[in-house]
Amino acid sequence: MVGAAVSGLLILAIVLGSRLLRNFDSALLPYAVAGVFLAFGVAYRYTVWISAPGAARLFKQGWRSLFSAENFRQAPTALPKMIATYLGFQKFLGARSHARWAAHQLIFWGCVLAALITFPLTWGWFTFTSGSGSGPGYEMRIWGFKILGFDSLSFIGWVMFHGLDLAAVLVIPGASYFLWRRMKDRGASTGQRFGYDLIPLIALIVISVTGLLLTFSSIFLHGGGYEFLAVLHMVAVVFTLIYIPFGKFFHIVQRPAAVGMQLFKYTARQDDEVFACRRCGQPIDTEPYVENLRGTMRDLRLDFDEWAEYCPRCKRVLRGSAYLTHVKKGFK
Repeated sequence: MVGAAVSGLLILAIVLGSRLLRNFDSALLPYAVAGVFLAFGVAYRYTVWISAPGAARLFKQGWRSLFSAENFRQAPTALPKMIATYLGFQKFLGARSHARWAAHQLIFWGCVLAALITFPLTWGWFTFTSGSGSGPGYEMRIWGFKILGFDSLSFIGWVMFHGLDLAAVLVIPGASYFLWRRMKDRGASTGQRFGYDLIPLIALIVISVTGLLLTFSSIFLHGGGYEFLAVLHMVAVVFTLIYIPFGKFFHIVQRPAAVGMQLFKYTARQDDEVFACRRCGQPIDTEPYVENLRGTMRDLRLDFDEWAEYCPRCKRVLRGSAYLTHVKKGFK
């Protein structure tokens, strides 16, 4: 029901934003339909995800921290700092590998740029019009309102009409690096699944390469092979949009929720409420975070909530002791 409501609202927004479809390009209909399906799938999957006890607690605590006036007074710069470092520049990836961080940044910003152009354009929200019909003076309009006037022969004009090419140039090296790593790195290839780990990277590369080839065909081949490339590009984009809610790319939708959880942990740490391991006394995490973990285990009826009070090393030691006492002792 949530998925149907969200996709219905998007269809209404497309109709109104394109001025009752007057600005809607029918050639882009498959992209628009895939966008509506994407909205349905994301809403459906997100609803299912936050229905699980662990995610539900994370979701509630995140939003509670986000709108907490007390947290804002304690750390007014915490939220913008986390949005920039955790969501935008993903500094946590740099701790694993600088190369992986750089490749992820290329994919991230390339996809962000492509999404900012593709969705409004295919929904009829963006239009580029020329008073003379052939340029070089153009106007960019959003929902029918003029936002910017530019000369198509200027640098700004070139950037405006080649934004998707720039996005492709960013995505190709990033996705190629991860594809190479999946082929060569034993740690990365162990346990990987073709549909889950490789298909998303291949899809990004196909979209980017066919997009660049469309420009190449238009400029250097006088349109040779353009129709075939356009169909191939469209199929790759539509497949990827439909795949997003049900594959690896769904973490893109989940990531903003993690910002709220990081804020929750950060503000708790400001109060020095660090929970110490019951066995060795080493700090585990903030006390509210440990309590949140205990509550999730109680919700799942796992009866392991006390184990949240031990550090990972002590958990292993206690499991080993229990094995020696209750299991191995019985063997002869």
